[in-house]
Amino acid sequence: MWQEQNNKLVREFQFDDFITAFAFLTKVAILAEKHNHHPEIFNVYNKVKLSLSTHDAGDIVTEKDRKLAAAIDKL
Repeated sequence: MWQEQNNKLVREFQFDDFITAFAFLTKVAILAEKHNHHPEIFNVYNKVKLSLSTHDAGDIVTEKDRKLAAAIDKL
């Protein structure tokens, strides 16, 4: 579940292994390009943390972030 923390939408994901986590990140990267909106990505082995905020709006959460979060949830 996405949570709003410090003017960012944040969600952590956990996978069975590194390769599955990296495959997910590849899908996120392709989706982010389509949305022209790019998350902060943190990955350690099977854990992925994504953070979304809109820099052009002053680093706050906007509808652009919510749309990308919803699209990521569909992966």
